Amino acid sequence: MTIAIIDYGSGNLRSVSKSVEKSVNDLNLKKKILVTNKPEVIKKSDRIILPGVGSFSDCMQGLKKISGLLEALHSSVCEQKKPFFGICVGMQLMSETSFENGEHKGFSWIPSEVIPIENKNQKLKIPHMGWNELKILQPDHYLLKNVLDNAHAYFVHSYFVAVKEDKYKLLEVEYGSQLTAAVVVENKFGTQFHPEKSQATGRSIINNFLTWRP
Repeated sequence: MTIAIIDYGSGNLRSVSKSVEKSVNDLNLKKKILVTNKPEVIKKSDRIILPGVGSFSDCMQGLKKISGLLEALHSSVCEQKKPFFGICVGMQLMSETSFENGEHKGFSWIPSEVIPIENKNQKLKIPHMGWNELKILQPDHYLLKNVLDNAHAYFVHSYFVAVKEDKYKLLEVEYGSQLTAAVVVENKFGTQFHPEKSQATGRSIINNFLTWRP
């Protein structure tokens, strides 16, 4: 059993892989963790994690530069229905369109758009950076087991995923308005915050993903 963490030149690969490794050990799972950009490895993996740091367009270009990577992602996630976890920009890429630095197409896995956080009356610091409280919207969902309402998670972002239907939201965060903090549809899951930096809350999220059977 393998967990593929996709390396495409973006993301906190070391901290993500270390966090996943700790969860694998704590849960006593027999899973191998592979940091990879090889489509053939991704196709053979059982779970896929896509970190992302930086701009939407840069991350998408990084994926496109690796021959066969987008096709391997689509095949594994959309056709074979393997559990997928997108982190930060990795979650934003699941959207249809991003309006960061122009208009850019995403994976179209969730009906949504990536739009800027509205800085009302110049009172907010942008990017939204640091710890903030989570609001649970689907308390019975397996991915939120052992996650407390009002638990804190670590964010760094200027844009957020505006979903077209609330049923796709798992978590929200208040920052000037209610922003999407986590999404889920079928076998596809994403968090705007960084679970690898979110201490006990992040550990619970990663544990749940590793044992999730969508």
